[in-house]
Amino acid sequence: MKHPFLNNRLLSIYYIVFWLVIGVLNFLIQAFWYDISYHLAVIDSFVIFILYPIMGSSIWFIIQYNRLDENDWLKNILFHFVAASIMNAIWLYLSYIFIKMVEQSHVNFIWGSLPSKVLTGYLLYAGYVVFFYAVNYYNSLRDRIKREAEMKMLVRDAELNALKSQINPHFLFNSLNSISSLTMSSPEKAQEMVINLSSFMRYSLQHNREEKVALRDELDHIKLYLGIEKIRFGKKLNPVFRVSEECLNARIPNMILQPLFENAIKYGVYEATEPVDVVMSCEPAQGFFRISIENEYDPKSKKHKGEGIGLRNIRQRLALIYGNPGLLQVSDLKTRFKVELMLPQK
Repeated sequence: MKHPFLNNRLLSIYYIVFWLVIGVLNFLIQAFWYDISYHLAVIDSFVIFILYPIMGSSIWFIIQYNRLDENDWLKNILFHFVAASIMNAIWLYLSYIFIKMVEQSHVNFIWGSLPSKVLTGYLLYAGYVVFFYAVNYYNSLRDRIKREAEMKMLVRDAELNALKSQINPHFLFNSLNSISSLTMSSPEKAQEMVINLSSFMRYSLQHNREEKVALRDELDHIKLYLGIEKIRFGKKLNPVFRVSEECLNARIPNMILQPLFENAIKYGVYEATEPVDVVMSCEPAQGFFRISIENEYDPKSKKHKGEGIGLRNIRQRLALIYGNPGLLQVSDLKTRFKVELMLPQK
């Protein structure tokens, strides 16, 4: 793992400023409280709060080879005690060399304050260990959260792809059955249906990679689908669109409307003897776009309990995309069936 001071420039700046401030405070205390000469106070501040911080940054590499999750506490304490002793010995030796080079007369000051310097060295080492373990833990936690988020995204995408893959085979099965029937009774309509089905599937493949599309594009997709179904049901199917201009640019999950129209046709048009209006409307509503698809049905026909594959599919997709399965509302109005989508636009 890269050193945090190399990986985070802001942290490096904070680190330098922190030790400069501590060094200046130590100089002021030594010079004005203990009445030590300015020259000696500067040397003492440099030795403790400049020289040790330069060396202390290397402690990061020490803890990389002695992680808390890999060794027991006793081994960790023993390891860091040995490391601290070596670090102190190097620090004191370098301090001695530096003072001897700068001011020979201050060497005795080092020997006189040796016990306090050793204690200070151990305390500074302990502070660095705690700091770097905290940084290491934070970085590991951040990486783990990032990996988990990426995994959740991959799982979510896989689930969405699985849900979308249920739509086309289900619709394709019904369309092929209709084409099979039409080949005997009306070959021209069967040929037209094959052409429309080809255009529909080509559109689905082109837009399947995008999670959201403009409602304008989705309506083109729906009209291809309804053109196929119109060949099957003729005048019985009467699609009506009441979509405001403001809604046309709304971003909605791709291929989410087709199962709703398929549901309306299956339970409203299929068993009807008279023309049935399948009405789609869309209007903005405070950060949402309310899309509704409504169809009449014969209340005397066989009732279907629960939600079909299409509605369950949409509810699951909305839960994955928006985190809210309640964005789909289904209403049975005795002679009319209504499905509403409340799609957030933020």
